[in-house]
Amino acid sequence: MDRLEAMNLFARVAERGSFAAVAAQIGVARSVVTRQIAALETHLGVKLMARSTRRLTLTVAGAAYLEQCRVILNLVEAAETGVAEHRLTPRGHLRLGLPLIFGLKRLLPLLLEFAQRYPEISLDMDYTDRRLNLIEEGFDLSVRITDHLEPTDIARKLGTCRLCVVASPEYLARHGRPAHPAELKHHECLNYTSVPNNSTWLLQVDGRPAPVAVRSRLSANNGEALMAAVAAGMGIALQPDFIVAPFLAAGTVEAILESFAPPPLGIHVLLPSNRYLPYRVRVFIDFLAARLAQPDDLSPRWQPAPGTPLGWGSVAR
Repeated sequence: MDRLEAMNLFARVAERGSFAAVAAQIGVARSVVTRQIAALETHLGVKLMARSTRRLTLTVAGAAYLEQCRVILNLVEAAETGVAEHRLTPRGHLRLGLPLIFGLKRLLPLLLEFAQRYPEISLDMDYTDRRLNLIEEGFDLSVRITDHLEPTDIARKLGTCRLCVVASPEYLARHGRPAHPAELKHHECLNYTSVPNNSTWLLQVDGRPAPVAVRSRLSANNGEALMAAVAAGMGIALQPDFIVAPFLAAGTVEAILESFAPPPLGIHVLLPSNRYLPYRVRVFIDFLAARLAQPDDLSPRWQPAPGTPLGWGSVAR
């Protein structure tokens, strides 16, 4: 096995955290991968990985070597792709992790358009609101809507989503229209349980984030269920624009406390590693970035030149 192949194999094992997973991925026996990593360690004269029955971890030398391997592998792939990309047709398989309601309402039409435009790319769409382990579960990327990413997340912001406080005209007629977030303590508020601290809403007062404690006798982990309750006059909810839009258009709910609306959430694409992106993945992200761009989103657009390495780093943007 030549040096680049050894680096690539080591990087795969380090990222997956498993000899068996990489062996299955490349279609060889686990013992073959184990022997090749052992041969690499012998060649370098250092231990790269600490093995146990439960997990595999990198040594200090292994972590340092992994970073250098990534740099070298990125440069090699960038050079090869940059030369060949002008004649490439995007092809291959993409496994996508997508948020449930946003994925169905906003992304699905875009994914169908993408599939028609690039017939040689197959799409496997997994709709879920749980946080995915992209490496262990074999995803090429995921889309998340959040105001908080972990420091180790490799992410790029594609757009924004705004949050709205809404209630039905019937509820407001019966209970009054709150003019300030502090008045919410006197109202029935419907909580979305799939976020931490869901009994506290973060709104803006005097231009600064202000936590507002709310009470609720009805909660759910699904925004559309909450909006059905809002439309039925059951209370007030804080929900994203892509869920409330049809209810606002139909007049079954009204936006309230608009001057206190919280900052928008980011729409992010997350990747399993900071290795150089396969061409099909870059084409897909470019497509989403163009479709999800909003006129008032001032974040920089990602428009990499052909062959440009990923370069996102491990910091949420």
